[in-house]
Amino acid sequence: MTKTSLYFLQTHIKKMCAINELSPQLSDATIKFNGDVIAYNLFLETVEQVPVAISITDKKAKILYVNKEFTAVTGYQPDDILGQNESILSDKRTPKTVYHELWHTIRNQKVWRGILCNRHKSGHRYIADLTIAPILNEANEITYYIGMHRDITQTHEAEKNVINQKLLIESVINASPIAMVVLDAQDHVILDNHNYKALVSDLDKGEPAAFFLTLLRNEMGEHWTQLQTDKQGFNHYEFKIEDKNGRRARWFSCAGNWFLENDIHVDAFFDQSAKHYLILTITDITRQRRQLEALHIQTLKTLMTEDERVRSIRETLLGAIHQIQMPMNQIKAAEQILKHKGTEQNSGLLNILQQIQTSGEEAIATMQHCLPNILHITEAPVNLNQILHEVLLLNSQRLLNNGIDVHWQPLAVLPHIMGSANRLRMLFNQLLDNAITAVSAPYSGEQYIKISTHLTPELIHVCIDDSGPGIPVDKHSKVFEPFYTANATGTHKVGMGLVIAKEIVTQHHGFIDIDQHYYQGCRFKISFPLPPHELGEETL
Repeated sequence: MTKTSLYFLQTHIKKMCAINELSPQLSDATIKFNGDVIAYNLFLETVEQVPVAISITDKKAKILYVNKEFTAVTGYQPDDILGQNESILSDKRTPKTVYHELWHTIRNQKVWRGILCNRHKSGHRYIADLTIAPILNEANEITYYIGMHRDITQTHEAEKNVINQKLLIESVINASPIAMVVLDAQDHVILDNHNYKALVSDLDKGEPAAFFLTLLRNEMGEHWTQLQTDKQGFNHYEFKIEDKNGRRARWFSCAGNWFLENDIHVDAFFDQSAKHYLILTITDITRQRRQLEALHIQTLKTLMTEDERVRSIRETLLGAIHQIQMPMNQIKAAEQILKHKGTEQNSGLLNILQQIQTSGEEAIATMQHCLPNILHITEAPVNLNQILHEVLLLNSQRLLNNGIDVHWQPLAVLPHIMGSANRLRMLFNQLLDNAITAVSAPYSGEQYIKISTHLTPELIHVCIDDSGPGIPVDKHSKVFEPFYTANATGTHKVGMGLVIAKEIVTQHHGFIDIDQHYYQGCRFKISFPLPPHELGEETL
């Protein structure tokens, strides 16, 4: 090889090294072709020791030179490969179009870089990252080709494994029956699955992750920050989400875990910094909750059936006592008149009246003795919103059958009161039953019942409105008397229902009355005092 050719070879090797970011020693060496043997040997040693496989071919790809790294990468010794065509390395798996592009590029005196599938001398395949450049003479004609390649099989496999693992993770996440989302430290969504995307439209709450994170942080308070700092997870935080109309609710259970990912940015190469992520799972447990709710309602129905049986017995006996008491009062009045006259001719009649009086009193005493006892109230914290919700569920079928619209407007956060959940349930069930009866009256018109809760500084208020015919103002106090009907048509039932309702309210130190200024039907207003610990400072 002449000095001129070697000069061009040296120039192109330096270019190739620059392209492949290799052989800094070659860039530092100044090789002068002035007949100096040391410089010539330095150049050869550099090419021999450069950590990349180098081969030089003629214009027909016949191999003229290979370095040591070429032997290490391909397995071919110089004696095996010199004089052979470069195609001996090809595994024939590389598409022909790649070779066509390769030759088209280098014949046009341009550098080609690409990936080929080569075969090692031992027979195994490897992936070659190859760069080929033409070497030009002084007449700007191609005289040789120089090729530089590296075995990137392990790198290729590692990259493919990363991609495959990413696809596997995404497949697993998408196949998950629950919504999953990965969030960065700024709450930005990094990765999510199909079920999570479905929540965007189903909930209509904007970004679901942001919505649930707000609920979780409000629920946990400072505990959220502590869990995040300690990288501890959380489980089973349940939330009830109402739809736009407040008629249909869905339940979700949230769980999450924080994890770290090493920063891959070049600035973090020596710092070993990491990024924080949260994987949040959102499980729709509406079906399970409804099953539990149905079981709970069935249990409540059983309890209330027993209470209703006791109430019916009490009402029947109290009705009988009431019916006996009226003639007994008349008999007692007649007895007093006869005693006042004092004539002997009335003595027989007086004796008979006294016997009737005694028998009547004995009968009343017997019936009073048979009255079922009302159990003592065991007080516990009670949420009136929950009680009212249960009462609505207990009567849902009846409301549906009568085509009654229910406007349920509870205060979002309602303090607890101390009382008996079962007795309060009976109270509101009786009032709702009264409202359903009123709204279902044949006078017609819009049929609706509105139930709302609200607060004043010292009281919790419950209003039950109905669009029925209403109760005349002069009869408001009488509806709480035993066996009184509000009107001649019997719109409001005869019996002890409202008497018992008032009794329950009184037992809970509350008040019940009818709003005199409500003209769209009837409005019952029930008020209960707040427990002392719920009262604001201004009311103490």
